[in-house]
Amino acid sequence: MQSCESVYYPREDSTMLEKWVRKHSKGKVLDVGTGSGIQAIAAAQNHAVTSVLAADIQKGVIEYCKKNINNKKIRFIQSDLFENIHGKFDTIIFNPPYLPRELKLRDLTIEGGRKGYEVIERFLNDAAGFLKPEGIVLMVFSSLTKKEKVRQFISNSMLEFLELEKTHIFFEDIYVYLLSKSRLLKTLEGNKTSEIKYLAKGHRGFIFTGKYRNKKVVIKVKNPESMASGRIKIEADWLRRLNRHGIGPKLIYSNEDYLVCEYIKGDLIADFIKKSGKSGIKKIIKKILNQAFILDKLRIDKEEMHHPVKHILIRKNKPYMIDFERANHSQRPKNVTQLCQFLTIRNLSAILNEKGLFPDKNRIIRLAKIYKRKQSDSNFREIVGAICR
Repeated sequence: MQSCESVYYPREDSTMLEKWVRKHSKGKVLDVGTGSGIQAIAAAQNHAVTSVLAADIQKGVIEYCKKNINNKKIRFIQSDLFENIHGKFDTIIFNPPYLPRELKLRDLTIEGGRKGYEVIERFLNDAAGFLKPEGIVLMVFSSLTKKEKVRQFISNSMLEFLELEKTHIFFEDIYVYLLSKSRLLKTLEGNKTSEIKYLAKGHRGFIFTGKYRNKKVVIKVKNPESMASGRIKIEADWLRRLNRHGIGPKLIYSNEDYLVCEYIKGDLIADFIKKSGKSGIKKIIKKILNQAFILDKLRIDKEEMHHPVKHILIRKNKPYMIDFERANHSQRPKNVTQLCQFLTIRNLSAILNEKGLFPDKNRIIRLAKIYKRKQSDSNFREIVGAICR
């Protein structure tokens, strides 16, 4: 074979992975970061494989492989991970660069980023979207990459793993993993939810985004390690009920382990107030107060209205209350009074005062106390009048 300086020639990790590629590869195969092409060749030689698409970020690598590998099953393409890849595959192979960056001059064949695992994280963030329901990923990596981080990325991608092999070489352990879609991911995709991406970890679960009928959605998933039980179902039940009153993001579907609802992209309430004019602020605050009053009348306590900085979003001049996992029934709900408390805290009330809104803070506090004793329509209108006049 002709030499190519940009090619990663087979080493111990390559031969370990090659063994399992020969055993497990099937159907339509994608070899990401093909390098010398060793995995593409191994896959193509399996009778269960129908085609192999071998991709690499480096143009020189692709040119080298095209000159030196002649197999009708294999096609080569230049691509940064999945950038130029289309369709879904039965098998995805990945021998990533996984060493922490040490050299000023980057070596793409061995360095996976500053900490070593950044390329793996990027790969796993997208891999499930290119995998068929019963497809598999065959991947090799090193203990230098931090196994716990790799497992976290796998979980965040709603994938499951099976450790096929572990070998100690010099100062590191080399692992070969077989990944597949979790039952949850298959269920969500079966419900026409796609492009699922990890977003954040909440107090009791994980939050993902996705697409449902071409609209962006939020997916809340129960944290199996959380001691709180039934929280996802409780929040879904609240959303289902409150949606009938125009409150909260629209619930799309749910079960005991997850809920899928409308994605709200908007400004946090404090940010909206800082950048908006007097008229726009008054309209939004009035709408929020009305929603809080509806909750009070329904005898529902949301619990976070005294500091709802992350629980009220403003989109297209409409407020959305989000996160109802702590909501509960109460004979003395505090939504309106807590909202009054929030609006009169020092920093926020100073901003509102600068914009010419409710300078009489003491009056609002007094009216809130009256409303607390008797949550009547007339007492509520007094509050609205004092704040939004």
